[in-house]
Amino acid sequence: MTRQTSQQTPSTETIGWTREQMAQRLAQDIADGSYVNLGIGIPELVAKFVPAGRELIYHTENGLLGMGPSPEPGAGDPELINAGKRQVTANPGAAFFHHADSFAMIRGGHLDLCVLGALQVAHNGDLANWSTGADDAIPAVGGAMDLVAGVKSIYVITQHCTKTGEPKLVEACTYPLTGLGVVNRVYSNLAVIDVTANGFQLVELAPGVDVDTVKQATGAPLLLPASANIGSTK
Repeated sequence: MTRQTSQQTPSTETIGWTREQMAQRLAQDIADGSYVNLGIGIPELVAKFVPAGRELIYHTENGLLGMGPSPEPGAGDPELINAGKRQVTANPGAAFFHHADSFAMIRGGHLDLCVLGALQVAHNGDLANWSTGADDAIPAVGGAMDLVAGVKSIYVITQHCTKTGEPKLVEACTYPLTGLGVVNRVYSNLAVIDVTANGFQLVELAPGVDVDTVKQATGAPLLLPASANIGSTK
């Protein structure tokens, strides 16, 4: 499928879920008792949402297990930050430790889920999220390569397209890769999409978004559910 350009595709940034709604939707799919690493950017918002009746233990690779959401402005502790240098809170029972121990948790396969942002996700689950490869790009890999190699499941949360209308879900990544075949599911402002052996599989549409809009904004074929009833109420 030919990649859409900003001239061909109207902006999709203003339709579907907001960033907070994307984060809340993703949190609904995290199993009770899961140990979850949250990346920088939109993934940080997931810490605000814990579905009723569940305990989700959020991890940050600079050495905190039991991370809570960002504090109200002026109410935070400048020494209590996540890996993105953003102030966070600590839930009751939280633990602090050396970042080497934090990476031992990651590399040892002890985390259930990692939520990351993306520059591109390929239809086979390849992920590019640390650099565009441009001469003036500022590489920002952080712990992402360790996370995609060591964590059991990888969810991506991202705007469906770039600010100029380029699809982020593509046939093949053109940016430097973070990991090969690592992404399990994508949550965008337009839809929830699984990465399957056959490519991108639509799971759910955001409110007010139709299938054609998602297809046009996706740079690879999009498989539809066997049922014509695509839920969009969560």
